[in-house]
Amino acid sequence: MNTHSNTPAGWYPDPHGAAQTLRYWDGAQWTEQTHAEGKGGPAPQIPQQAGPDARVQRQVQQQAGVAPSGPGGGSMFSEPVLVVNQKAKLIELTNEYKVMDQQGNQLGSVVQVGQSALRKILRFVASIDQYLTQRLEIRDAHGQPVLLLTRPAKIFKSRVLVTRPDGQPVGEIVQQNVFGKINFAINADGRQVGAIKAENWRAWNFAIVDHAENEVARITKTWEGLAKTMFTTADNYVLQIHYQLPEPLLSLVVATALTVDTALKQDARGLG
Repeated sequence: MNTHSNTPAGWYPDPHGAAQTLRYWDGAQWTEQTHAEGKGGPAPQIPQQAGPDARVQRQVQQQAGVAPSGPGGGSMFSEPVLVVNQKAKLIELTNEYKVMDQQGNQLGSVVQVGQSALRKILRFVASIDQYLTQRLEIRDAHGQPVLLLTRPAKIFKSRVLVTRPDGQPVGEIVQQNVFGKINFAINADGRQVGAIKAENWRAWNFAIVDHAENEVARITKTWEGLAKTMFTTADNYVLQIHYQLPEPLLSLVVATALTVDTALKQDARGLG
């Protein structure tokens, strides 16, 4: 009779009944990795990526309600699902986000840039910084900028300018209203090519539509846990793109999703 006393936690008999085979359960699903019992070899090791992948998969599938889809092209502009998780900080002086695919592979990052020491001090002692000009870089997996975003100083309505790293304009995202469910127009070349529509007054979830009001993408805020919600600034989002979009709408949709918290709704945590 076989025993599993030397088997690390997480490894179980194959659920499909394969004889003398162990399979790893990552907390969300059975992985493809297996280990044969009774061969006299070393005990199986837990896959290194099982933890992070499982958390991201739960965020996408269970929290955002996005069904698993086939792999994309491996970049922020070719994946059907993007996971945007803000770096958790007790005191946030610079916004930073990690961008992953639905399996947890890092595709890029978003970093707030151009802040002086005085701005950081101002942000530490008061909330007025949210009304001043904000600049962000969207960077690829190699740390190279692919999009630049500037939200000029504002009082009530946000306006975000999106450009390429060489300064070539891509378009802009313009807030349409202040009260109720917040809407944004997506403009390029002097015309509206889409819109972002908050689905509740707290501006947590957004539907993104094209110029004909067809939904092309969706942004869902996901629960980051009670401790993070109460004691840190972290916000997490999942972007689902329903089909491959044309440019410049694709870049503007990606820019919107990756900067929704900083560029569009940073006024107050959870209040839009």
